[in-house]
Amino acid sequence: MKIDIKQITEGEESINIRYRDPNPTVGRIISLLRGEENRIWGRTEEGSVCFSADEILFLESVDDRLYAYTSDKVVRIDGTLSSFMNENGDEIFFRCSKSVVVNVNRVMSLKSLSSNRIDATMEGGEHIIISRRYASEFRRFLKGDR
Repeated sequence: MKIDIKQITEGEESINIRYRDPNPTVGRIISLLRGEENRIWGRTEEGSVCFSADEILFLESVDDRLYAYTSDKVVRIDGTLSSFMNENGDEIFFRCSKSVVVNVNRVMSLKSLSSNRIDATMEGGEHIIISRRYASEFRRFLKGDR
């Protein structure tokens, strides 16, 4: 992707975006420029709630239902882990097992375990195990080699 940035001294500021096909990166840039935040709707016991994807600590699929865990609530959201990853990109979210996706920005510490697994401690103190199938990809993700 080519980025052309020019500072002007007079006239109206403008931003032009040119792309061949819509993709998650372009969608996030457009949402950011429009001032839209990546909002997600879901249900709790109290009713419908709206929250930012950045608030999510991790997502878990249980019995074909998707739950988003934040620091203070558990929210049932529509869709699957795969659809969530497709819609929200994979810059801060990482699939760490068949049924769990973590927000890498909310990981407080990591600990290597036997059998090439990783124990990720989340902000709320929850421990998420990154399975050996995903562990090497997670290490590459952290290094920026994704």
